[in-house]
Amino acid sequence: MVTHPGKGLHGQAVEELGRRIIRGDYPPGSVVDPVKFETELGVSKTVVREAMRVLASKGLLESKQKRGTTIRPRADWNLLDSDLLRWQGSSAPTDAFLEDLAEVRAIVEPAGARLAAARRTPSDLEAMRQALDAMAAAGADAEAMVEADLAFHRALLDAAHNELLSRMEVVIEAGLRVRDRIVHGAQHHSDSIPVHQELLDAVEAGAPDAAVAAVESLLAQASDDLAAVRARDGQDEAHDPQPKEAP
Repeated sequence: MVTHPGKGLHGQAVEELGRRIIRGDYPPGSVVDPVKFETELGVSKTVVREAMRVLASKGLLESKQKRGTTIRPRADWNLLDSDLLRWQGSSAPTDAFLEDLAEVRAIVEPAGARLAAARRTPSDLEAMRQALDAMAAAGADAEAMVEADLAFHRALLDAAHNELLSRMEVVIEAGLRVRDRIVHGAQHHSDSIPVHQELLDAVEAGAPDAAVAAVESLLAQASDDLAAVRARDGQDEAHDPQPKEAP
C-alpha cells in the first residue's frame, strides 16, 4: 500500500482511494469493488468500509441496492472540501484547476485585503509580520517558503474579521500550495517579499485601496511566475519528448 506518513491505516486508505478517484482512475459511474481495494491496499474490510464512508461524505461515492458502490458525477463532489482541493493539486494539476484557483483568489483576496485594512488589530499585524519574517528567513528552502507564504495569506484573511471569509482559507491555501510547489520547486520565481511588504504596510496604514492594489500586484506576479515555469516545462518536453534512459 502507498503510505502517507502520520496517518493510520484508515487515513492512508482515504488518501489513496481519494487520490485515485480525483485522478480519474475510476471514472464517474463506474462500480468500485471493495474486495479489490482490500487486496490492492493490503487492509481489512473494516478499513476499506470506513474509508469509503468518508469518501461518500465528500460526495465522491454512493451506494445503491443492486448496483453497489459507484463513483458519483463530478458535479456532486464537494469541491471545496480541503482534502479534495489538496488531492487535485498534489499530483499533476490541470490548467483548468489552476485557472479556477487563480480566479477565486482574484475575487477573494482583494476583498479580504480591503476589509483587513479597515479592521486589522495589533495581533493581526504581528501575525503578518512574523510570516513575512519567516519568508525572508526561508531563503532557498522551498518548503519553508511555502509554509510562510501560507501563514501570511491566512493572517491577511483573518485580519478581515469575517468568519465566512476566513473559511475561504481552504481555497486560498490550495491555490498557494500548488502555485508555490511548482514555482519554488523549479527555483524560477520573482522575489515576492517586497510586494508582501507593500501589502503589510498598506494594511497597517489602514489604506484599503493601496492594500487592494498590492494584492493585485502580488496575484499578477504569481500568475506570471507560474506561466513562465509551465512554458519552460512545455519547451523542455518539446525538445526532449522521450524519457531519458537510465545510465
